[in-house]
Amino acid sequence: MSPKEPSDLEYTSLQKEIESLKQQIQSSQKNVRDSELEQVMLDMSEVSKLKISVKRNLKGHIHKVNGVAFSGDSRHLVSGSLDGKLIIWDTWTGNKIQIILLRSSWVMTVAFSPSGNFVASGGMDNMATVYDINNRNATGEARILRELAGYEGFLSSCKFLSDTELITGSGDMKLSKWDLRTGIKTLELFGHAGDVVSLSLHPTDLNVLVTGSVDQTTKLWDLRTNSCQQTFYGHTADVNSVFVST
Repeated sequence: MSPKEPSDLEYTSLQKEIESLKQQIQSSQKNVRDSELEQVMLDMSEVSKLKISVKRNLKGHIHKVNGVAFSGDSRHLVSGSLDGKLIIWDTWTGNKIQIILLRSSWVMTVAFSPSGNFVASGGMDNMATVYDINNRNATGEARILRELAGYEGFLSSCKFLSDTELITGSGDMKLSKWDLRTGIKTLELFGHAGDVVSLSLHPTDLNVLVTGSVDQTTKLWDLRTNSCQQTFYGHTADVNSVFVST
């Protein structure tokens, strides 16, 4: 038996209830704010004008490219595409160094270890996969070092803390840190009220990171205390990208 469709009166009542809940959430967020984004920006110096030019077009994917990441040498780059491939590039020459065929084409994020020895990817398969690009199998493809499962949502972002540690953000509203030597999850951090969709590490202090979420907030985390240090409010929609500068 199919469920009964709500009447116009019930539908209107539900809409009013949703709007009331939204207002309550916005009021609660406003009460815990310690500052406004506009006030913080007043204390910052003006950003000099950027002169940006295209240095190299890297052509090889046949579908959307959802993630790119540089190696620590600032020369090699990994890209992940919905064509089901990771491509490792030499950005100085534009040449493809290696192609890795993915088990799932729904890749959303990629990462390159600082040493340049490993790459990671993940997405709608609810898993982070780490590849050793210097160790190839019989078909010539990079061997899988680890498949990190245990997520209850898509994998939106991943970053190497070192060759032996990976941190991820996911659709189950949490951050996870993994020991790649054992494949064991060593830490879970909760705090967002929605999917974690973006993550950025501090360039000189890898204990500090920032996340963005569909809960419309950005959070600053410290891995030394395993806690959120500050929450930034101001957006009225998903925070799809964050970046920490020096």
